[in-house]
Amino acid sequence: MSGLQCLAAENIWFDKHRYDEAEKRFYEGANGPAAQQQQGGQAKAAQQQAKGRQQKRQHRNSSSQGGDQELVSRMKSLELENQSLHKVVEEMRAALQKLESRVTELEKSPAPAAVPCAKAAPVQQVKVTNGDDADDDDIDLFGSDEEDEEAERIKQERLEAYAAKKAKKPTVIAKSSILLDVKPWDDETDMAKLEECVRTVQMDGLLWGASKLVPVGYGIKKLQINCVVEDDKVGTDILEEEITKFEDYVQSVDVAAFNKI
Repeated sequence: MSGLQCLAAENIWFDKHRYDEAEKRFYEGANGPAAQQQQGGQAKAAQQQAKGRQQKRQHRNSSSQGGDQELVSRMKSLELENQSLHKVVEEMRAALQKLESRVTELEKSPAPAAVPCAKAAPVQQVKVTNGDDADDDDIDLFGSDEEDEEAERIKQERLEAYAAKKAKKPTVIAKSSILLDVKPWDDETDMAKLEECVRTVQMDGLLWGASKLVPVGYGIKKLQINCVVEDDKVGTDILEEEITKFEDYVQSVDVAAFNKI
């Protein structure tokens, strides 16, 4: 009983907070400024983490704002395109309505009477009487055969007059100017006799012109002669064939120039 009484008289447990505070101060004093530095480093790391979180949040907000602006601009452009398309559709609808109204008016209006041909025979107008003695067989609603024959005769006369007028016009004759090179065998060939032989070639539609001697080489000269021919009557093949018949003087014939007149 004495021990229990002693314990009851002690007040150590009732002052526990004092001992705890004293113990805390003891350990703080034992650790010194290192603990405070550690606490300061922890606080600095916490501040850096908070700053990093804030930067990420700002970057996310800025990116979301940029995407929102791009989306808004695209929506505005789509709205403008939609408005222009609506305008085009309205114009097409108005044009279609005008076309439908015009077609309706054309369908309601009566068709114009056919214009009679100018060369057709005129239709004879016949006055029909209501008398009992009128004969229906004598009525000719489409004209008589005599009028058809008269129109055919007039048409034939006009055709004949046109043909006669056309026949009186002078016909254009197609002509050509040809320059021929006539070559002799050698330098001993008589060129005057050669030209005389060439000019003896005569035919309908052929007219000889001026001529001259052109040196070829080694003392040899060729005859260059001009002529005018009618295309329908004279050709270059015939001229070459006729001139080359003079074998004693002519070696060959070439066409140097050919021009239409």
